[in-house]
Amino acid sequence: MTEKLVYVLNGPNLNRLGKREPAIYGSQTLDDIGAMLEERGKALGMSVLMFQSNHEGDLVDWLHEAEDAGVHAVLLNAGAYTHTSVALLDAIRSITAPVIEVHLSNPHTREEFRHTSWVGMAAKGTIAGFGGQSYMLALEAAAGL
Repeated sequence: MTEKLVYVLNGPNLNRLGKREPAIYGSQTLDDIGAMLEERGKALGMSVLMFQSNHEGDLVDWLHEAEDAGVHAVLLNAGAYTHTSVALLDAIRSITAPVIEVHLSNPHTREEFRHTSWVGMAAKGTIAGFGGQSYMLALEAAAGL
């Protein structure tokens, strides 16, 4: 069986997981989540590549790169760019690889400005509110595509 490649893209401040507002985002670090995804990915016949940037353009570039690499799917936690980035919306619409939007917290239970997701307007689906497990659920969903 050929391994399916999945990109996991993480936006601003996610490098601070484990330290940043643990009551909202939990105590797991992005490295902890990456290790879990890598292990589960192997069991699912998937290879997982993790990226993180605090810069919007990097996320756009990685979405384009994902398409060019022929990825099976992209898991995208765009952080605050979820609610502000038309550039990410356009980048997702410019590729054929399915994008699954991921959030640690549930944006709909938070501030009003977090209730609109530009990413979600183009994503295949959204998984939110389950902490680090949101990524695992998104990987399982990607495996079923």
